[in-house]
Amino acid sequence: MHLSRLTENYAVAEQIQPADIAAIAAQGYATVICNRPDNEEPGQPQASELKSACEKASIAFHHIPVAGMPIPSTAVAEHRRAIESSDGPVLGYCRSGQRSMVIWQAGL
Repeated sequence: MHLSRLTENYAVAEQIQPADIAAIAAQGYATVICNRPDNEEPGQPQASELKSACEKASIAFHHIPVAGMPIPSTAVAEHRRAIESSDGPVLGYCRSGQRSMVIWQAGL
């Protein structure tokens, strides 16, 4: 799992796995945002699997799926609210990390 820190409180990653959540928690992340629609590609874990793993690790989880450009303004606003309501650093993920970076930038 490779994380790219964009600010002190926001980082992006490619697809994470439920088994990665313990390491994410150990790094101090308080919130995970999934920007992938379920079933975007075969074999990807469902958002519900990641949500369950996050709940066990006391990490907030938000599923804000974005399927292409342009990113809907409602998704940008929801993403921004999730970041602002977090009690600590936030990790956004998608297939490559790019969507999570773009949606974050759109909310600045």
